[in-house]
Amino acid sequence: MSAKDAAQLERWDERFSAPGYLFGKAPNAFLAAQADRLRGFKSALSVADGEGRNGVWLAEQGLDVLAIDFSPVALEKARALAGERGVRLHTELADVTKWRWPKSAYDVIVVIFIALSVADRPAFFANLKGSLKPGGLLLMQGYRPEQINFRTGGPPDAGRLYTREMLQAAFGDLTKLEIREHDSALSEGTAHVGMSALIDLVGRK
Repeated sequence: MSAKDAAQLERWDERFSAPGYLFGKAPNAFLAAQADRLRGFKSALSVADGEGRNGVWLAEQGLDVLAIDFSPVALEKARALAGERGVRLHTELADVTKWRWPKSAYDVIVVIFIALSVADRPAFFANLKGSLKPGGLLLMQGYRPEQINFRTGGPPDAGRLYTREMLQAAFGDLTKLEIREHDSALSEGTAHVGMSALIDLVGRK
């Protein structure tokens, strides 16, 4: 692990070590609003799932869920949340930029607030599409560059945030693609609170 990666891991482990759940226990509001789209699907991958709020909710919808994250502290709390809710959640320690992404493996892939470097992003987007089964569902929410003005969550580097043009270029080859830009108030634990510049993606392979 590089010194940069080690510092990033230490930072997130420290944040996740605080009492309670940094982003709360409730699922992301955009994800929860997609419940009807999940019908008929069996498997799901929740990417960079953190303390498990989204992965556990997906399991509550009846999906067989793998939650991956590179913080062991976060995954321990995710397993605890799954136990609290009485659902089964598979977890795996993984750096999304180095993980061996399985091909055509998941019916649903969920990506909520992941802000990678410009260098890592193309391969990450390609891996998301590659791991979806034909007919599979991709659900993403992230911040737009305008989020820098709100300062209510996300990295301070606008280059790590999403634009419509970026997502259209990366995922325009999906069979169905919906992209929505909006400013909405978030209330997710103590880390995402207040008006936020958001972008949502719903795609079918």
